[in-house]
Amino acid sequence: MNLIPNIGTIAPPICPPNDLIGHQQECRATLKPWLDAFLNTAESAGWNRQTVASTLMFLSAQRVSPPSLARGRQ
Repeated sequence: MNLIPNIGTIAPPICPPNDLIGHQQECRATLKPWLDAFLNTAESAGWNRQTVASTLMFLSAQRVSPPSLARGRQ
Protein backbone atom coordinates (compact mmCIF):
# COMPACT_ATOMS: atom_id res chain seq x y z
CA MET A 1 0.00 0.00 0.00
CA ASN A 2 1.32 3.45 -0.92
CA LEU A 3 0.66 6.09 1.67
CA ILE A 4 0.86 9.78 0.95
CA PRO A 5 3.41 11.15 3.42
CA ASN A 6 3.52 14.66 4.83
CA ILE A 7 0.03 15.63 3.74
CA GLY A 8 -1.12 16.96 7.10
CA THR A 9 -4.19 19.09 7.29
CA ILE A 10 -5.54 21.60 4.82
CA ALA A 11 -5.59 25.15 6.15
CA PRO A 12 -8.92 26.97 6.06
CA PRO A 13 -9.26 29.89 3.64
CA ILE A 14 -8.35 33.40 4.68
CA CYS A 15 -9.72 35.15 1.58
CA PRO A 16 -13.51 35.26 1.54
CA PRO A 17 -15.33 33.45 -1.30
CA ASN A 18 -16.60 36.77 -2.66
CA ASP A 19 -12.93 37.66 -3.43
CA LEU A 20 -13.06 35.16 -6.27
CA ILE A 21 -9.52 35.66 -7.60
CA GLY A 22 -7.86 35.75 -4.19
CA HIS A 23 -9.93 32.83 -2.93
CA GLN A 24 -9.02 30.70 -5.97
CA GLN A 25 -5.33 31.62 -5.79
CA GLU A 26 -5.25 30.77 -2.10
CA CYS A 27 -6.98 27.45 -2.75
CA ARG A 28 -4.49 26.59 -5.50
CA ALA A 29 -1.52 27.44 -3.28
CA THR A 30 -3.00 25.39 -0.42
CA LEU A 31 -3.79 22.30 -2.49
CA LYS A 32 -0.73 22.29 -4.78
CA PRO A 33 1.63 20.51 -2.33
CA TRP A 34 -1.06 17.91 -1.56
CA LEU A 35 -1.74 17.33 -5.25
CA ASP A 36 1.97 17.08 -6.09
CA ALA A 37 2.46 14.50 -3.33
CA PHE A 38 -0.62 12.58 -4.46
CA LEU A 39 0.48 12.51 -8.10
CA ASN A 40 4.02 11.48 -7.15
CA THR A 41 2.70 8.67 -4.95
CA ALA A 42 0.33 7.41 -7.65
CA GLU A 43 3.13 7.53 -10.21
CA SER A 44 5.44 5.61 -7.85
CA ALA A 45 2.72 2.98 -7.54
CA GLY A 46 2.79 2.49 -11.31
CA TRP A 47 0.02 4.79 -12.50
CA ASN A 48 0.57 7.09 -15.45
CA ARG A 49 0.66 10.68 -14.14
CA GLN A 50 -1.56 11.99 -16.96
CA THR A 51 -4.13 9.25 -16.36
CA VAL A 52 -4.25 10.09 -12.66
CA ALA A 53 -4.59 13.82 -13.35
CA SER A 54 -7.39 13.35 -15.88
CA THR A 55 -9.16 10.93 -13.54
CA LEU A 56 -9.00 13.47 -10.73
CA MET A 57 -10.50 16.11 -13.06
CA PHE A 58 -13.28 13.70 -14.04
CA LEU A 59 -14.07 12.73 -10.44
CA SER A 60 -13.93 16.37 -9.31
CA ALA A 61 -16.33 17.43 -12.05
CA GLN A 62 -18.75 14.70 -10.99
CA ARG A 63 -18.79 16.05 -7.47
CA VAL A 64 -19.64 19.63 -8.42
CA SER A 65 -22.13 18.80 -11.16
CA PRO A 66 -25.82 18.27 -10.47
CA PRO A 67 -26.72 14.64 -9.71
CA SER A 68 -27.58 12.55 -12.73
CA LEU A 69 -28.93 9.11 -13.40
CA ALA A 70 -25.61 8.08 -14.95
CA ARG A 71 -23.73 8.69 -11.69
CA GLY A 72 -25.45 5.77 -10.01
CA ARG A 73 -24.10 3.40 -12.65
CA GLN A 74 -20.43 4.03 -11.83
